[in-house]
Amino acid sequence: MNQSRNVIRYVNAAHVIDHMFMLIFPAAVLGMTQAFGLDYAALIGLSLGGFIAFGACSLPAGWLGDHWSRRQMMLVFFFGIGVSAIFTGLSTSPTMLVVGLTLIGIFAAIYHPVGTAMLVAYAQNRGREIGINGMWGNLGVAFSALITGLLVAQFGWRSAFVLPGVVAIVLGIGFALQVREEPIPQRPHTALKGAAGRRISMVMVFTVLALATATGGVVFNATTMTYPKLFQERLHDVFASPQTLGVVVSLAYAFGAVAQLSIGQVLHRVSLKWPFIVLTLFQAPLLYAMAYVDGWAVIVLGAAFMFVVFGQVTVNDSMVANFVAPQWQSRVFALRYCLSFGASATAIPLIAYVEPRHGFVGLYLILAGFGALTFLAAVVFPRTPSEAAVGQTA
Repeated sequence: MNQSRNVIRYVNAAHVIDHMFMLIFPAAVLGMTQAFGLDYAALIGLSLGGFIAFGACSLPAGWLGDHWSRRQMMLVFFFGIGVSAIFTGLSTSPTMLVVGLTLIGIFAAIYHPVGTAMLVAYAQNRGREIGINGMWGNLGVAFSALITGLLVAQFGWRSAFVLPGVVAIVLGIGFALQVREEPIPQRPHTALKGAAGRRISMVMVFTVLALATATGGVVFNATTMTYPKLFQERLHDVFASPQTLGVVVSLAYAFGAVAQLSIGQVLHRVSLKWPFIVLTLFQAPLLYAMAYVDGWAVIVLGAAFMFVVFGQVTVNDSMVANFVAPQWQSRVFALRYCLSFGASATAIPLIAYVEPRHGFVGLYLILAGFGALTFLAAVVFPRTPSEAAVGQTA
C-alpha cells in the first residue's frame, strides 16, 4: 500500500513538472526578446525541436518502460529534465537555447507513456486517479504562467528555468529513495462490449482516438502556447505587469483542473461516449468566439475552453486504460502521445506563420476548424459500458 501511494504521489508530481517545463518558454519568451535580439515569432520558432522530440521520443520511452524498467525511466525523467532546464537557463545564444529546449522535450517525452502506465497499474479507481493526475498536470500548465511570470519579474528569465530544474532533481532523489523496483501489478483485462452486447471494434476505437488525439494536440498546444501573448494583447488596458498577467493566465488554466477532477469521477459511472461528445461540442464555438473578444470576456472564454480541452485529455487517457491490456499500456500510451505531441508540434510553425500575418483572429479561426473535427470523432465513437459496470460483471 505504501508503494502504491508513493508511486501515485511521485507520478502526480512528475505530471506537474512535465507540463510546466514544456510551457516555461512560452511564458518567459515575453521577457527574452531583448536578450537574444529576436522578435516573438522568431523566438517561439526556436522551441519547435523540443515539441517534435516531445512526441517522437515517447515511442522509445514507452518501449523501454515495458521492456526495461518503468522506475528507471522515471529516474531518467526527473534528472534529465532538471539538468536540461538548468542548461536552458544558462543559454547565451539562440543555438544553446534550441539545444536546451530540445533536451527538455526529449526527457519530457518519458512521462506520459511511462508515468501514466504506472498510475493506471497502481490505481484502484482508474477514472478517479486519471482525473486527479490530470488535475496535477493542469496545475503544471497553470504554474508555468504563474511561476514563470513571478521569476522573470523578480530575478530575470534565466531563473525561470534554473530554479524549477533544481526542484526536479530534488524530486528525483526522493523518488529514488522512496520508490523501490518491483514487478508492475497486473490487472485482469476483458474485451469491452458495446451497448448492443456486440464486441467493440478496436479499429473504430483507435481510429477515433487517433483523430481526436491529432486534432486535440494541435488545438491544445496552440492555445497553451499563445494564451500569455493573447491575454497580453487583449487585456493591455486591464493588466499590465508580467506578474498580474501570469496570475490571470494561470487562473484560466486552473479551470482545466476542475474539469479533470469532475470528469474523472463521471467516467467511472457513465459510458466514455457522453462526456466525450459534451466536451468536444463546445470547443469550436469557444475558439471562434475567442478569435474576436476583448477585455474581460477573453478571460471567461479562455477559462471555459481550458475546461473542455483538459476534460477531453482525461477521456482520451481513459480510452487507453479501458481498452488496452496492462502489458501493452506503456506502448499504446506512447503511440497516443507520440501522435498527440507530434501533431501539436505543427502548432509552432502554424503560430509563427499565421500570427504575424492574420493575428490571433486568423489563428483561432483555424483552430476552431480543428475543434469541429474533434467533435465529429466523438460522434462516431462507440458507446461503451462504464468502468463500474465492467467491474460488476468481471
